Amino acid sequence: MKKVLIIDDTKNIRNMLRTCLEIRDYQVVLAENGAKALEIIESQGEIIDLIFLDIRMPGISGTEVLKELRGKNINCAVIIMTAFATVKNAIDCTKLGAFAYLQKPFSPERVNSVIDEFEDSNKANKDDINCEKIDLIEEVYIKAAKEQIDIGSYDEAFSNLKKALAINPYNKEIYKLISKVNEGIGDLEQAVRFNSIYDMFK
Repeated sequence: MKKVLIIDDTKNIRNMLRTCLEIRDYQVVLAENGAKALEIIESQGEIIDLIFLDIRMPGISGTEVLKELRGKNINCAVIIMTAFATVKNAIDCTKLGAFAYLQKPFSPERVNSVIDEFEDSNKANKDDINCEKIDLIEEVYIKAAKEQIDIGSYDEAFSNLKKALAINPYNKEIYKLISKVNEGIGDLEQAVRFNSIYDMFK
């Protein structure tokens, strides 16, 4: 399981990213500022695979965190997040090996697209499955999950929805169904969380 560090001072952004990543089977670590991030990097830096890094934060900036990373020879992929993109920031972060940029505000679709890019860059071989077959498999998983939700088989439904999401993380219906699964098992916090992800899709 790949480990991801999310560094952002905005709770809603941390939670949205955590949801998108956890549902794709990433282990997620959260940091609300640069100082906390550096503590985590000091103890876990060698096993972090990917970092989502906000540039503008109180105290230690994202650029300083990135410089610290590279100074420690931690060369994992870093995705820069900012609402204040500047040419200087872009040049500085590119020199330090930033993998991609997320311009705030961003949607779950954009997050999933960047994760896809990261996964594709690490994938040596891609499966030669035609698109029609992939779409059919996705529909089968979703149909099975709906039937299982109707009869209260929530564990089986969640398993099928995770498989469907692995095929197509852009299908907002899957997030809605996962919200229903969590509602069914009485985890209202998770139900609200996944429903909010569903609402973020246009």
